Amino acid sequence: MRIGELAERAGTSTRTLRYYESRGLLPARRDGNGYRTYDEEDLRLLRQIRTLQDFGFDLEETRPFVECLRAGHPSGDSCPASLAVYRRKLTELDGLIGRLGEVRDQVASQLAEAEAEAEAEAETPGPRCEMTG
Repeated sequence: MRIGELAERAGTSTRTLRYYESRGLLPARRDGNGYRTYDEEDLRLLRQIRTLQDFGFDLEETRPFVECLRAGHPSGDSCPASLAVYRRKLTELDGLIGRLGEVRDQVASQLAEAEAEAEAEAETPGPRCEMTG
């Protein structure tokens, strides 16, 4: 298939495919006319890349998975390098979750203080201004 068909089937743009090619993630095969040609295996590579990116992996982090598929493994995540990337990503996510928990606690505390202040102000009569004329 040509680049336009691959882009359509993968749900991406031809520009993205050219970028992946420049980064060495997608093979650069050409037919006799000089057109880029792709096959079902290339579509499989793209689906792996897109799935990982949807999970928050950056493009370079997808490389071990792509290389695993290219090496003939049925799954891109069955190689040691892929497993190492998963481990690093889990550690990163655990850190982010911990930090988000801390921020959530701080926001909840600020909200509780603000609500208490608002309630106290509502119960205390404010100064009365009377116009004399």
